[in-house]
Amino acid sequence: MAPTRPTLYPSPLIGWREDVRLPELTGGVIVAKIDTGARTAALHADNITIKGKRVLFVLDLDGRKHTMDVPIFGVKRIKSSSGHSEVRVVIETTLEIGNHNFKAEVTLTDRGDMGVPMLLGRNTIKGRFLVNPGRSFLISRKKKLK
Repeated sequence: MAPTRPTLYPSPLIGWREDVRLPELTGGVIVAKIDTGARTAALHADNITIKGKRVLFVLDLDGRKHTMDVPIFGVKRIKSSSGHSEVRVVIETTLEIGNHNFKAEVTLTDRGDMGVPMLLGRNTIKGRFLVNPGRSFLISRKKKLK
């Protein structure tokens, strides 16, 4: 067995899926896939419209549609694993996973056919969490008492 690496500040462990909240946008829970192969975070949004330095879009949470109007943080060209390239609007917002809160850059795109509405890439979780790819919802859901 290989020796463990000593650390002063152990990172919390998350699963390959976690519940995420975006408190600056809406109080609802979004299931996010943790993808260390992706660089950025991506959020499913409908009706993305740029109005000057702001972006309007619709989030569908729990069957309710929430219209958002937030400042544009930037624009990024994202290349998918299939080689398809897309220019996406970037927003900056607070992410909440379990009791961990931090600012993150999130791109807006149509993830309707992806299975989960949000993806968290390695730049979003780097230095904050370790990922257990065999488990889900390690810090975002309460354990049931037996």
